[in-house]
Amino acid sequence: MSSERSNDWNPETYARFRGLRLRPALDLLMQIGTPCAGQVVDLGCGDGAVAAALRSRFPKREIVGVDSSATMLAKARGYDRVIKADIASWSPETPPAVIYSNAALHWLPDHESLMPRLAGLLPENGVLAVQMPRQQMAQSHAALREVSAALFPDRFDYSDWQPQVAAPEVYARMLAPFGTVSVWQSEYLQRLPAAHGAHPVRLFTESTAMRPITEKLDPAEAARFIAVYEDALASDFPAEADGSVLFPFRRLFFVLTR
Repeated sequence: MSSERSNDWNPETYARFRGLRLRPALDLLMQIGTPCAGQVVDLGCGDGAVAAALRSRFPKREIVGVDSSATMLAKARGYDRVIKADIASWSPETPPAVIYSNAALHWLPDHESLMPRLAGLLPENGVLAVQMPRQQMAQSHAALREVSAALFPDRFDYSDWQPQVAAPEVYARMLAPFGTVSVWQSEYLQRLPAAHGAHPVRLFTESTAMRPITEKLDPAEAARFIAVYEDALASDFPAEADGSVLFPFRRLFFVLTR
């Protein structure tokens, strides 16, 4: 596989379930109050799925998209400007009124350092608003680890694995010294449509949670992995009469006002 395919995102594949992915983004946005004056930063903006909603919510502010993926940024529209940067180390030129991040920060390690660092970038009455999937312990994601370790033990060892996203109370305690923080968790019961020749949950995970696995496999190995993974999914997430699948998906949210 080429380095571009391995290391960058596929906007078309990610956008396959845009509506389901957009709902928690809007749920987060609705919980932001009235921040101080300043720009709004969409941290880990991807292809700009939330740009229009941010513009509607903050019509008179500069909206800035930040992402490390050149492919995603090339598709992004609706921002006043975009910045290609590693979101793990990104720092603004001036303190932003809002740092908004939807389904991005769970890819980064060391939240004990990351979240306080982001909170520290805010001015008084600035807002840090974050949504992250907390699906790592669900069977859809546990099966990714189980199958990859069983098929390719030379490349996948999860003996020291820890969930990327901690429990809600961890973030509440972590961010309390910085201001007023609201933390909550929601489970969305998603109905994934029937798909010819593929399990719907596999199609949902292949653009996100499956990427770190398949990018280490050649095409034949990836096909083998997918076949075994789909067998596991068929048992855990059986099809409804119309071929659709009910797929519970848990997400964690917090809004901090500095």
